[in-house]
Amino acid sequence: MYNLSFDQSRALDLILLGRVAIDFNPVDYFQTLVESSTFKKYLGGSPANIAVGLARLGKKCGFFARVSDDRFGDYAISEFTREGVDCSRIRRCVNGEKIGLTFTEILSREESSILMYRNQAADLALEPGDIDEAYIASAKAILISGTALAQSPSREAALKAVMLAQKTNTPIIFDIDYRPYNWVCADDISIYYARVAEAADVILGSREEYDLTEALLETAGGGDEASAAFWQGKNAKIVVIKHGKRGSTAYAGGQSFSIKPFPIAALKSFGGGDGYGSSFIFGLLEGWELIDCLELGSASAALLVGAHGCSSFMPTLEEVQAYIADCKRKYGEMVARA
Repeated sequence: MYNLSFDQSRALDLILLGRVAIDFNPVDYFQTLVESSTFKKYLGGSPANIAVGLARLGKKCGFFARVSDDRFGDYAISEFTREGVDCSRIRRCVNGEKIGLTFTEILSREESSILMYRNQAADLALEPGDIDEAYIASAKAILISGTALAQSPSREAALKAVMLAQKTNTPIIFDIDYRPYNWVCADDISIYYARVAEAADVILGSREEYDLTEALLETAGGGDEASAAFWQGKNAKIVVIKHGKRGSTAYAGGQSFSIKPFPIAALKSFGGGDGYGSSFIFGLLEGWELIDCLELGSASAALLVGAHGCSSFMPTLEEVQAYIADCKRKYGEMVARA
């Protein structure tokens, strides 16, 4: 249906490239950072969360990253190791770069905010020399996180990974993952995002992220169908466009498939996208129908916005499927089908 296949002889299911960070989420719910005094620490960063999510779903992941040469770097590697993520290509920084820290405010069930500390961020110290062809060739697919493209030398490392993935016939998943920090020029966003998007087999992003990617292209302002047609005219087999509380749509093989959010008592407004990404990619790796991949992703996203953190709350397959079954019993079989 979507003309995407994975080499089942390869040992790793997915290699991820990009941000590894640490999240500090308040235990003092519904207060500002001024008022909060107690926080809980978690492994963070979108690709790191997705790696843990896939590991919880039974997939074997590897990671290209740099982390700080200190206790926080120790913590990140220990968390990956505990979850079964291969750390053989995670290297320590040598010039004093520090792992990014994220302090979050859970102001209400609908409103959250994030304070980032990313000066001399460790993940952006990833170098082209850290990327090797043999490791990429050992994986069924590679995921490039868009934040890695914000600065050199990380952006060159990401572009090298894309080139080697093409050389080794390794499918490329591009999670646009726009964050305003570390970008210094608006045109750079479109230049580097578009370079990876045109090589990608699967693209995941919000409407805003596609607009940023296409800012210098003829598709700018054209809307979802125009975006899907444009990238499928390049290399993409699947184009997923997310609209937050209005759900998401996947375009593939001349068809579109839409899903709505599952009902949940939300605790926070962040983290859902990483649950969505890990479960959606799991479905692709399993060869599921696209609508079933979307359903699993939407359900996982709901569970994550209902949880205090992200990586530590990634669900198992049994947990997501039980939640879907429960929602269908309560609200009907088509609860999330658009």
